[in-house]
Amino acid sequence: MKGDKVEVVIDAGGATRTYEVAATRAGRRVEVRTGRGVVEVTELTRGGTPVRTARFMASRVLALVEHPAPRPAYGDDIPAGASRLGPAHAA
Repeated sequence: MKGDKVEVVIDAGGATRTYEVAATRAGRRVEVRTGRGVVEVTELTRGGTPVRTARFMASRVLALVEHPAPRPAYGDDIPAGASRLGPAHAA
């Protein structure tokens, strides 16, 4: 979804570098894959076509942080800690 982003912090020989891959347009998403010593972060279209790809050696990755875009609240959403049954049925 537009606004989703992934931050990757890597060890660059004594210093750290931060890279960011974000879903820049409506309908795009960001996927993270790990395998064979490589971390791959890809921005994809609705149809699954890669737009941008960033690859990092897994041994150099210090942190990988996913930031989901804020989602709108819906009328049937329940606040955290609230019960669907209401206060009379709270245990």
